[in-house]
This record gives sequence, structure tokens and C-alpha cells, in this order.
Amino acid sequence: MTEQPWYRPMRARDRAEHHRVATPLELLFDLCFVVAVGQAATSLHHALAEGHAAHGVSSFAMVFFAIWWGWLNFSWFASAFDTDDVPYRLATLLQIAGGLTVAASVTGAFEGDFRLTVAGYVLMRLALVFQWLRAARSEPECRPSALRYAVGIAVAQVLWVSYLWLPAGLHPYAFVAFAVLEMAVPVWAESRHGTTWHPHHIAERYGLFTLIVLGEVILSATNAVKEGAAEPGHPGALISLAAAGLVLVFSMWWLYFDRPGHARLVRRPTMFTSMSWGYGHYFIFASAAAVGAGLEVAVAYDTGTVHLGGVAAALPTTVPVAVFLLSVWLLHIGPTNECRPIAIGFPVTAVLVVAASFVPAPIHVTAVLAAALVVLTVVATHGERRPA
Repeated sequence: MTEQPWYRPMRARDRAEHHRVATPLELLFDLCFVVAVGQAATSLHHALAEGHAAHGVSSFAMVFFAIWWGWLNFSWFASAFDTDDVPYRLATLLQIAGGLTVAASVTGAFEGDFRLTVAGYVLMRLALVFQWLRAARSEPECRPSALRYAVGIAVAQVLWVSYLWLPAGLHPYAFVAFAVLEMAVPVWAESRHGTTWHPHHIAERYGLFTLIVLGEVILSATNAVKEGAAEPGHPGALISLAAAGLVLVFSMWWLYFDRPGHARLVRRPTMFTSMSWGYGHYFIFASAAAVGAGLEVAVAYDTGTVHLGGVAAALPTTVPVAVFLLSVWLLHIGPTNECRPIAIGFPVTAVLVVAASFVPAPIHVTAVLAAALVVLTVVATHGERRPA
């Protein structure tokens, strides 16, 4: 197949390729998708502040799935087949357009209108079908898996379109069924012939998205404090809450990046490891984004602009932090980690964080607990050779 300046055959990339790092296009993709994350967190904050916790959490989980799954599929495909030619860039542009459409649909989705969400999601996924067909045409060895991906994704999109015509009472059940089907497609496709994704590149991509989501938390907290500062009589409380929020986010960053993200992918290069690690990050990303919404609720509670009890105002922060700690523990640390203080410290701290919801100044206590876990990890690993 002739290679042109604007077109390159989509060959599988070397799994052991040196200096494999995120491309400028991937970084742009992340920045566009974080707009959708911010919209989802904002809508979650409004639902929680109005006392609609169950509806807000379920809507957030559904919308965040659409965001996360579109990002995940792009990232793993790019790790194995990124050609950075004109057709690849244009297909990525369509995926970005779909992600931004999902971002624009978040408010409507929280009100039960998923038409625009489905439209943006299907646009993202069909653009990826085109990419997989390109890979099937150019890479004979990966053709069976690539065709499975293309067929599986296309069938799933037909089901998502049919979702719009289902009775509202069936929507939760249909969503779970269709989401499970979507997540089963990579398992089915990779069982035929695994794609050549790069473990270090994938770990970097996940780390970068974690950073961007944590940045959204800081932005949400900053905006909340700014709005709260306009209300007279709360400067001391807002300053201390902002400080606690900053310590909390810094601790979350430290704990996630304390261990090299690719270690598990390299140590156990099996399908179960890659799937559990890749899929499990849904809880890390979603919980980190939810922390921002929780901090906004905490600020509103301290300024008296929401009518919630103390526990109800604390849980939107403490529960996501606990989920984040447990997820990092399962994916990066492991319950059988040879460093027992760390292996035990993460789940114990998660339990204490939830318990902090019932004490005075719960956000401050949560920040202290997270910082204490950071200290524990530093002391427990003292003398170990740290990664550069």
C-alpha cells in the first residue's frame, strides 16, 4: 500500500516502542473532553444542593459513562494504531465534536432528555468504527480483532438509538444492559488477537486525564469560594475550607502518582489485568470529578445558601474521596501488597473518611486523614528506590 504525505497505512505500533508519549492531538482531545467532565460535575452539584441526591448521582453516573467510554476507546486505539495522518486527525475531530455534543447535553440529560447525549455519543463511536475499519484494511494480522471491534461498536450504537424510544421506566435497565454490552466488545475482540497497546503510553494517558479531572476539582472549589465570598460574614470559614480542599486535592494527586501507573500492566500483561485496570479507572475519574461538586456543596452549606443538614452536606465530598482511595488501592496498591502499612492504610482511611461525615468540620477532617495517608506512604516506603 503506497504511503502518501497525507495518508499512512494504519499499521500496528510496536508494543516496546521507545519514548512513546502522548501526542499534541491526544492532549487536545483530553482538554475538549474535560469540558464534558466539568459540565457533569456542575449538574451534579446543583442536584445535590437541591436535595436530589439519588437522581443526581444516577444521572451523573450515566453521563460520565458516555464521557469516559468515549475517552477510553480513543486512548487505547491510539496507543496501538495512531498514524497521525489526515484521515486519523479528521476522525479524531469527529470524536471531539461528539464529546462536546455530550458536554452540551448534560443539563438536558439530568432532566431526563437524552436525545442530544445519544447523538453525541453515537457520533464518537461511529468515528471509531471508521478507524477500526482502517486498521482492518491495513493490518492483516489484527484484521479479525479490528472487524470484531467495528461490528460490535456498530451494533451497540443501534441499541443506543433505540434507547430513545423505550418507555422511561425501562431506561435504567436498558442503560445497564447496553453499557455492559459496550464493555464486552473489547473483551470479545481482544480474545481473537490482542492489539499492541503500549503500557507506558496508556499509563501516561490515564495519569494525564487524572490530572485534568483534579484540575476541574480545583476550578470548582475556586468558583464556589469566589461565589461564597460575595456573601458577607463568612471569610474565615471560606478560607479554612479552601485550604482544606487544596490539601485534599494535593493528597489525592500524591496518592495516585506515588506508584508508577504502568507497573501492574507490565508485571501481569494479561487481558484480565488490562481490562480491570482500564475499566476500574471509571471510579477514579468519576469520584475525583464528584469531589469538586462536593466541595461546592460544602461551601454553599457554610455560607447558608443551601438547606441541607451537616451530614447531607458532607457526604458529597467524603463518599467520593473514599471511593477514590479504595479505587487507587485496588488498581495501584493491592490488598496483598508486601508493604502492609500501605495495603491496610488505604481501606482504613477510606472508612474513616466516610465516618468523618458525622463529626464537626468534616471536610477539614477528611483533608487531615488524606494527608496522614500520604505521610504513611512516605514513611512506610522510606529507603525504597523511588521512580524518577
